[in-house]
Amino acid sequence: MDPVYRVVNGLGRAALRALALDVRWTGIEHLPRTGPVVVAATHVSYPDFVFIERAAVSAGRYLRFMTRHDVWEVPVVPWFMDRMRHVPVNRQVPAHAYLRARSLLQEGEAISGFPEAGISYSFTVRSLMGGLVSLARETGAPVVPVAVWGTQRIFSVGVPAPPIDLTRNRRVDLAFGAPMYVAPGDDVTGRTHDLGHALTDLLEGLQLLPHHRPRPGEVATWYPAHLGGHAPTRQQAQRLDVMPFNAVRPSWGPDLDAFDASG
Repeated sequence: MDPVYRVVNGLGRAALRALALDVRWTGIEHLPRTGPVVVAATHVSYPDFVFIERAAVSAGRYLRFMTRHDVWEVPVVPWFMDRMRHVPVNRQVPAHAYLRARSLLQEGEAISGFPEAGISYSFTVRSLMGGLVSLARETGAPVVPVAVWGTQRIFSVGVPAPPIDLTRNRRVDLAFGAPMYVAPGDDVTGRTHDLGHALTDLLEGLQLLPHHRPRPGEVATWYPAHLGGHAPTRQQAQRLDVMPFNAVRPSWGPDLDAFDASG
């Protein structure tokens, strides 16, 4: 099964070994070994999917990622993406991606996506799209939240934009949370708020681990401002984050007045 996925995943493991990254995860028991599941992940760096995929494969699950459609415009890449059954997402016309993801869930597959629809400049959980919760409500698949931290120091956004940092022996942590079930009659917006709170709890739990905290006096543009770092605040990040108009505004995390003030 999934011979192309196995090859690509093997190449990913080789890259992790080349960088001597110390990748660890907790809560993997929350990821069902069989049946449909929606994995909803925080997004703090461009290669987040590599680490989520690595943890999921350790549990025997091959995730079908919902990915920006322009990835399919890169030469050779579409051949691999299609054979791994990943789903192209065009935010201007998202219906095709939704229907494709729903079909895969109905086949018993595991779908993974980033409900923030982009990397958060503040390294907090920003506004969320409701699509993953909608998929869970329609198919009965549980939503498993997962947070990733440490990858933002490898390749992420920033002000000014940071270079790729391939420093060896970095620590990367992932935390899988308890499944969230969405009943047919549940309000998608309300349950998306629940997801935002769950993701925030998981992410801050990782950010507060001693080995991820900045050293005293260190200028840490890769660490959230409300925890003592120097990344943009949520209010500053609103000018940098590009969000679809129908995203669910946060009721989770710090500086909620920044969102209230902006309407």
